[in-house]
Amino acid sequence: MSYAPGIGGDPALLAQRISSNIQKITQCSVEIQRALNQLGTPQDSPELRQQLQQKQQYTNQLAKETDKYIKEFGSLPTTPSEQRQRKIQKDRLVAEFTTSLTNFQKVQRQAAEKEKEFVARVRASSRVSGGFPEDSSKERNFASWESQTQPQAQLQDEEITEDDLRLIHERESSIRQLEADIMDINEIFKDLGMMIHEQGDVIDSIEANVENAEVHVQQANQQLSRAAEYQRKSRKTMCIIIFIVVIGIVILSLIIWGVSRK
Repeated sequence: MSYAPGIGGDPALLAQRISSNIQKITQCSVEIQRALNQLGTPQDSPELRQQLQQKQQYTNQLAKETDKYIKEFGSLPTTPSEQRQRKIQKDRLVAEFTTSLTNFQKVQRQAAEKEKEFVARVRASSRVSGGFPEDSSKERNFASWESQTQPQAQLQDEEITEDDLRLIHERESSIRQLEADIMDINEIFKDLGMMIHEQGDVIDSIEANVENAEVHVQQANQQLSRAAEYQRKSRKTMCIIIFIVVIGIVILSLIIWGVSRK
């Protein structure tokens, strides 16, 4: 699967593609695990191992593509009103991608161990290790080879050895590819770690802005409280003044009334 940067201009389309890839990686990991469980059983076959290798390569390519999409998604310009929603969306995608990658790398390591065990068994049961097979079926085959002519026995031994070598070379090549794929996933984990670190810086900045806003709000509330207090004091002073004026008018009226009666 190839990376298509042409979709990058649309954040909704990018987010949709990332989510789709994450689901595919998760599903592929389940299928790989199922195939690994069949290795060493009657269902084991060269075709199964080939399909397993192809599935691993496909999933690895999906992981690389998704990593590029997430980087592009995070670099898209945003308006102040979209910034918070975009960040929440990116955080969710990064978390889901990290989970799917963790599961995929787990089955990758299991596949590598299975391949190494297979190579060890082939070496142990072949002439590559310097000895003949020790199981009863192969002892019977060896007895039958001795009943044949010496040139025929030598030819059969060479054919078996070549098959064992071919299997070992194929499995070792598969192990090297798996190890390279695991390294690729490790690099993606590093990218995600950097993204999370950058998000942490952004979160710290947002928290600082929130704290500043809270300080401004508290200061505004204090100013409003002081203004309200001043207003209450002004009303109280005005009421006292009016009361004094009224008392003065009453007293003055009484004085004028007393003088007029005389």
